[in-house]
Amino acid sequence: MANLNNLSPRQVAAINAASISVLVALANFVFIRSWWVAGLTLIILFIIAYSLIYFFIERFIYRRIKLIYKFIYQTKASRKEEVYYKYILPKKSIDQVSEDVEQWAAQKKEEIENLKQNEVYRKEFLQNLAHEFKTPIFSIQGYVDTLLGGAMEQPEIRKKFLQNTSRNVDRLVNLMNDLDEISKLESGEQLLYTTNFVIQDLIREVYESLFIKTGTKNIYTSIKKGCEAPVTVFADKEKIRQVLINLVENAFKYGKNNGNIVASIYNTDGDNVLVEIGDDGIGIEEEHLPRIFERFYRTDAARSRDKGGTGLGLAICKHIIEAHGQSIHVRSKPDVGTSIGFTLENMRRM
Repeated sequence: MANLNNLSPRQVAAINAASISVLVALANFVFIRSWWVAGLTLIILFIIAYSLIYFFIERFIYRRIKLIYKFIYQTKASRKEEVYYKYILPKKSIDQVSEDVEQWAAQKKEEIENLKQNEVYRKEFLQNLAHEFKTPIFSIQGYVDTLLGGAMEQPEIRKKFLQNTSRNVDRLVNLMNDLDEISKLESGEQLLYTTNFVIQDLIREVYESLFIKTGTKNIYTSIKKGCEAPVTVFADKEKIRQVLINLVENAFKYGKNNGNIVASIYNTDGDNVLVEIGDDGIGIEEEHLPRIFERFYRTDAARSRDKGGTGLGLAICKHIIEAHGQSIHVRSKPDVGTSIGFTLENMRRM
């Protein structure tokens, strides 16, 4: 029964033609009692019936199916496709054509779902972008209007308002720089200058550059015990420095006083190295984990704009790591801490 479901148009035409011609030939033999007449009837009728049935199947069914395929691929048929429609397609069974159509429908459904999801993200991104720009712009406008309204004559207020204006201008500049960085990474314009370097040395340099910041909360920075042995990676050193700075600054912002920031380095499969920056801070709820690398995504009040930054740091990290052909991930639990890890290529022999 399964074979009958997968018959080609030629097989369908042959079976039907054979059935008709055999029945007519038997009828001729019964009435005429001549084997050669019955045999000749069988052959002639089979040829005629087969030709007619196949012609009508091809004309009225497979021409419609050909239109369906052209609609699926939405392109003008090339010479190669015309050969396919003429010689290959008619050999397919209706079930095979049905499978092709179902596969196409499933693919389109997935594409539509992705488009809907991307549309939601796009709207959220535009809303967040507008908010990120609106806050410093309105602040600057308020300070300038107040100064122009008479506060210029009061030196202390004038200095304070100008300092606040300067901070908001810096925030706008940082936001524009981060957006420009992401745009270049996404478009592939940002070139990578890859070289071999020891990842532990770079981590220590980042720790030292951020020592003043981490010291304000008495946060202790370290490399995990057992991970101190030098591991050489092949990557863009300055880009990875930017990733590590963003991750350590995040760990500092959301870490607790007298807490710890720990870097771990592991050789995974001989080809790649896993680097993790972990903290023992407030952590992230599980529902937010899939989205923390999105631009401007904020998880909750504790990770709000009060913490500073442009909201693009983790998105930039993700783009830099993916530009290296590697991956980045997050592990977190509320009130336990967060670890963000990424892979890099192992040392390359020059």
